Amino acid sequence: MTLRNPINREVVRLAVPSILANITVPLVGIVDTAIAGHLGDAALIGGIAVGTMLFDLLYWNMGFLRVGTGGITAQAYGRGDMKASIGTFSQGIATSLVASLFVLAIQWFFAEAMLLLVDCSPEVERVARNYFFIRVWAAPATLALFVFKGWFIGMQNTVFPMITDLWVNIVNMLASWLLAFYTPLGINGVAVGTLVAQWTGLLLALLLMRSRYRDLMRSTSILQSMKWKYFRQFFSVNSQLFVRSLLMLVVYEGFTIFAARFGDVELAVSSVMMHLLLLYSYFVDGFAYAGEAMTGRFIGERNRPSLDETVKYVFIWGAVIGILSTAAYAVFPRSIIGILTDNAEVIGASEPYLFWLLLMPVLSCVAFIWDGIYVGATASRSLMVCMVWSAGLFIAAFYLCAPHFGAQALYIAYFVHLVARSVYLTLAARWSVWSRLEAGKNS
Repeated sequence: MTLRNPINREVVRLAVPSILANITVPLVGIVDTAIAGHLGDAALIGGIAVGTMLFDLLYWNMGFLRVGTGGITAQAYGRGDMKASIGTFSQGIATSLVASLFVLAIQWFFAEAMLLLVDCSPEVERVARNYFFIRVWAAPATLALFVFKGWFIGMQNTVFPMITDLWVNIVNMLASWLLAFYTPLGINGVAVGTLVAQWTGLLLALLLMRSRYRDLMRSTSILQSMKWKYFRQFFSVNSQLFVRSLLMLVVYEGFTIFAARFGDVELAVSSVMMHLLLLYSYFVDGFAYAGEAMTGRFIGERNRPSLDETVKYVFIWGAVIGILSTAAYAVFPRSIIGILTDNAEVIGASEPYLFWLLLMPVLSCVAFIWDGIYVGATASRSLMVCMVWSAGLFIAAFYLCAPHFGAQALYIAYFVHLVARSVYLTLAARWSVWSRLEAGKNS
C-alpha cells in the first residue's frame, strides 16, 4: 500500500491528526480509573464508572451534534456550498445551546432516576452522585464542542479538532490528577478537572475558528440559517441519529448496568475491560473520521471513483490496526491492567475475560469504519435500523447467557452486537451509501 495514491494520501492526511488526538481520549478514562484505583478500594473505581455512565446517557444522546454536523457539512463542502456549510454550524450551535439548558434543568431528576436503575453499593452511589453534580456544569461547553468537531471534520480539517482534543484531554488529565491528590477535593477533583478542561477547550475552539474561517462567518447571516427550510435537513438526519444514539446507550451503558448486578468487583473489572476493549478503536476512529469527511465530500461532488477508493483504503487501514491491536493485547494484557489499577482483587478477577481482547479488534473495526462512511453519506436511517437489531440482540444474548455463564454473558452479548453491526452495515452499503451518488435526498 503506497502513499503515492492521492486518495490514500488524503485518507492518511485526515486520519493522522485524529489518531494523535484520540490517543489521549482513552488516557483520560485511564487516568480517572487510575486515580480512583490508587485512592482507595474498588468502590471508587465503580463510582467513577457509574458517574461516567450517567454522562454517557446524556451526551451520547447528543452525539448527533457531531455526527450529523460532520456529514451534512462534508457534502456541502463537496458541492462548494459554503453558505450551507456555515449554516449547518449555526444550526448545530443553536441546538447544542437548547440541549445544554435542558440538561441543566433536569439534572437532579435525571441523576436520581438513573441511580435507581443501577444496582450498586451505597459507597459507589455516593461517589457517582458527587461526580455527576459537579461535572454537569460543563454541559454547554461539551455539547458545543461536539458541533465544532463535526464541522471542522466536514470542512476536511482534522488539525483543529486535534488541537482542541489534545488541549481538553491533557488539561483534563493534569487537572484531575492535581486536584485529586493535592487538594482536599479528593476523588471529586476528577469531576472538577473535567469541568475546567471542557470550558477552556471551548474557548480554544472559538479562537481557532475565528483564525481561519472569519471571512466565511461574516459572509453568512446566522438568522437566515435559522429558518425552518434550512433546518429541515439538519433535523431530518439528526432525529434518526438521535434514536441511534439511544440504542447505542442500550449496549454501552447496559454493559455497565448489567455488570453492577455481579457486585463492586465485577463492576470495576467491567470498567477496566471496556477501556481495554475500546482502546484500539481510537486508532480506527481516525480512519473512520477520514472516511466520513471524504465520503461526504465525494458524494457532494458526485465522484464515484474517488468514493470507491476512499472506502477501499479506509478498510485496509482499519484491518491493519485491528491486526496490530490483537497482537498487542496478546502480549501485554496484564501489564495494561496494572496501569489501570493496583487493586489485587480487581486484577485477579479480570483474568477469565482477557481472551475477549483477542476477538474484538478485527471484527469491530468493520463496524467502526462503516459507521464513518455511513455518516459521511448521511445514511442516518440505515444506521438507526442497524442499531435496532444489534441492541435487541445484545439484550437477548445477555439474558439467554447470564444464567449459564454469569458475568461472561456481558462479553458474549457485546460480541454478538458487534457481529450484528458488521454484517448489517456491510450488506446494506450498496443501497445506503453508493445510492447517495445519484440521490439528493437523505435516506
